[in-house]
Amino acid sequence: MTETFRPESDTQVAELLSWALAEEQPVEVIGRGSKRKLGRVTQAAHSLDLSALSGITLYEPEELVLQARAGTSLAEIQAAIAEKKQELAFEPCDLGPLLGGEEGQASIGGVLACNLSGPRRIKAGAARDHFLGASAYSGRGTLFKTGGRVVKNVTGYDLCKVLAGSYGTLAVMTDVTVKVLPVPEKTRTVLVRGLDDAAGLLAMTRALTSSHEVSAAAHLPQVIAACSGVGYVRDSDGGVAAVRVEGPAGSVAHRCQALRDLLADLGSTEELHSHNSNSFWREVRDIKPFVGDERAVWRISVAPQAGPAVAAAITAQVAAEHFFDWGGGLLLLATPAEGDCAAAVIRSAIAAAGGGHATLLRAPDNLRAGIEVFQPQDPAMAALSHRVKEAFDPVGILNPGRMRAGS
Repeated sequence: MTETFRPESDTQVAELLSWALAEEQPVEVIGRGSKRKLGRVTQAAHSLDLSALSGITLYEPEELVLQARAGTSLAEIQAAIAEKKQELAFEPCDLGPLLGGEEGQASIGGVLACNLSGPRRIKAGAARDHFLGASAYSGRGTLFKTGGRVVKNVTGYDLCKVLAGSYGTLAVMTDVTVKVLPVPEKTRTVLVRGLDDAAGLLAMTRALTSSHEVSAAAHLPQVIAACSGVGYVRDSDGGVAAVRVEGPAGSVAHRCQALRDLLADLGSTEELHSHNSNSFWREVRDIKPFVGDERAVWRISVAPQAGPAVAAAITAQVAAEHFFDWGGGLLLLATPAEGDCAAAVIRSAIAAAGGGHATLLRAPDNLRAGIEVFQPQDPAMAALSHRVKEAFDPVGILNPGRMRAGS
């Protein structure tokens, strides 16, 4: 019989894992369920729902540190730190709507377990770079703690880096500690309109290699720009390159004008101020252009200069739509949800461009079960991953099959 367990304490987590280990009963580990359809279909009859392990347990704004139970909603954390004019600088994306769920249901533990980072990653780093510490239970049923409340606190193995991006296959986190940072005084975005992919890449590259401290850079082809809720973007005649600057008001105004001068020869420029700027980057962050349809969605990481060529190679063979984030280094792509969802074409294009990673973010369950959702590993890396999994979860009771078949 399938059961969903909702432990309300660490003791109950330990008891449940001891039972699962003794009975060799695999469990699906979820925070609040918003990313349940991210990754492969988990091969487990029972679910371990951590949503009852909720609440902020420590917040020291002066020390830029917050600790919370792993099932705490991201929305609760963001509301609490916003009162102190602080934020999670890695700009975590909310994939709930993209995956057919509700907005605002993500948990902090789930965000860290999936290492989800938004447009500011090119400046602030990934989620794992802001992950300071955790209390967790391994698949052996034993409690371990890693990290602490400051950045330079690691002796031995930095297990936070191992847990980030493990999708709950190594351990069940019960408490996490993260770094928070002040919200920038001002945020503005410079748009360059009427650009194709190549010109959009040139605009982003110029901005990012300038001295103007760009915190995000994206390019939307015309068909994607036309779907934006921001008028200046939606009404553009062609694709739109967008670069964001943040900081003190005077500095932001100066840098915006300097960027407009720098990019003026590529196309007409416009400027988004705080509200429109924030709305635009939420659209990019949460992959809003592909929310609400039935297509498969891929997240492809390549060398920024290779982005347009990879997109062109794929769209020449498959009916697909795309846009770029991370200065061209992240390609978001929607393809028909049939067959292998263009996996062979995508991975061939990546290989031809010198390598990269492609992750299938969204597809029907029956297709996700038969596709390599994550980038296939070479033999040496696969062997290392297997050894790490065995060290944490030798019987394979935690999210089996979530990342790779049989593990």
